[in-house]
Order: sequence, then structure tokens, then C-alpha cells
Amino acid sequence: MKKRIGALVAAAAMSASFAVLAQQPAKKPAAKAQAKAAQKAPDATTADFEKFRDVLEEDNPAELFEAKGEELWKAKRGPNNVSLAESCDMGRGVGVLKGAYVQLPRYFADVDAVMDAERRIAHCMVKYQGFKAEDLAKKPFSSGNYTPELVSLTTYVAGHSRKMKIAIPQKHPKEKETYQIGKEIFAYRAGPWDFSCSTCHGEDGKRIRTQNLPNLSTPEGAIRAFQGWPGYRMTGGVMHTLQWRMNDCFRQQRFPEPNYVSPSITALLSYMGVNANGQVYKGPGIKR
Repeated sequence: MKKRIGALVAAAAMSASFAVLAQQPAKKPAAKAQAKAAQKAPDATTADFEKFRDVLEEDNPAELFEAKGEELWKAKRGPNNVSLAESCDMGRGVGVLKGAYVQLPRYFADVDAVMDAERRIAHCMVKYQGFKAEDLAKKPFSSGNYTPELVSLTTYVAGHSRKMKIAIPQKHPKEKETYQIGKEIFAYRAGPWDFSCSTCHGEDGKRIRTQNLPNLSTPEGAIRAFQGWPGYRMTGGVMHTLQWRMNDCFRQQRFPEPNYVSPSITALLSYMGVNANGQVYKGPGIKR
């Protein structure tokens, strides 16, 4: 397994961080305690933004993408003229979506691999509907007035786990292995700034500009990173998924961006998701 981890890490220069932040010197115990308290008690700026976000959630634009995703999920499409509703198993049975998103990534016996939600949907579109994987990967992320079908589909699937607890399984050996690979990637330092995910997200009390950075190794921090995705970005007026979020982390660190629905991204999402197990997922949300 160590060889596999090393290969994945070295091949993709793996790491993901939501923002660029210079490393801080080691803190004394008292300073660490203060930082932990600050992490649990958001400052005034963060608290005000959370109130603003709560107001916006009442008329969440993500619902429009959910509606589009429902159309795509139920329609017979592709060269094979098959619907995802009648062919795609997201882990709860063919066509069953309730509670599926909060249990992903998970192991799928039909492919003998662990898949996250977006990767699984892409697999179903290729295998059952007859779409080409290379076509799905040509322009996988939203921009301007363009929203990929996979974004709407992922949003629709995620909406069926609204207000459910995250329960990503760790029973199968490959689920455990994927989590460990994600943990390794999270700690792997590389790139022009010698950063790792843990540089910004490995301890409490870090921030960039006005934004507190969650500690993804804790349940409270991991849910903050998992929460609200897929999310409607107010700054761009577009809908994005966690696949985009992870890729953007690589971009911000000047790392090579992974291929679309890469197993390495699945591993990172597994690490984040398992760490957030037991926390309540609110559903597709709004991001700044």
C-alpha cells in the first residue's frame, strides 16, 4: 500500500489547500489553547457572514440546479437512450438517492474501487448511457453562463441527503486504504512553496485575510469543508462541486491540477468526509 500511496502522491504532486498561507511557527501550549478556542468561537466578521449566508439560504439558487439535475437524472439520454434513474446505483440501490451522498466516497463492487459522488455519476453516464469519458472531461467545471450537466446531477443527488448525518463507510479494505491515501496526500509537501494541505488546514487558529481556515483533521473542521457543497458561488454566480473546490486548491498552490474525477481527489474527499462522520450535512449551499 505504501508504494501505491507514494505513486499517487508523486505522480500528481498531490496536495490540496483552500488558500495560500505562510507557515506559522510552533505555538506554545497556551497559544494552542487560545487558537483552539478561537476556532470554536468565530470572530465578528465570520459570524456576520454566517448570518448573511443563513438569510440567503432561504432562497438558495442551488435549487435551480437541483431541478435541472432532476430532469437529467430521469431523462433517457446518450447513445444508449437510458436514464440514470433506471441504471445508476449510487450505493443505495439502482435509482435510490436518499442518503446516498452522505455515504460517499464508498466502495463499489462493480468497479472494485472507491468512488465519490461525481466520479460515480460520470461512471454511470459512460457505462450505461454511452457518453465518452473524454467528452465529460473537456470542460467539467462551471464558468460564466455554462454549467456542466454533471454539476447539476451532483447537486440533485446531494439534495437527497439534506439534513442527514455524514456516514462514510470504512468497512471494506479499499475504503480504509483510500482514507489512508487521502491522509498521506493531505500531509504531502511539494510545489514551488513547499506547501501541503495541512499547512493551512492541519491545526486550529489559522486564517487568511478575514476568513478562518478550518482544521480538516477534526470533525468540526472537516464538516466546514464538506458543508455547503455543491455550492453556489456568489462571487462568480456559478454552481460548483467539491471536485472543482479540490482542483482550485491545487491551482492556488501552483500545483499540477489532477485529471477530472481523479482517484486522488476521491482519496482526499474520503479523508475529509470520514473525519466529518456524525456531523449533519445541510445540503447544497451558498459560498462567497
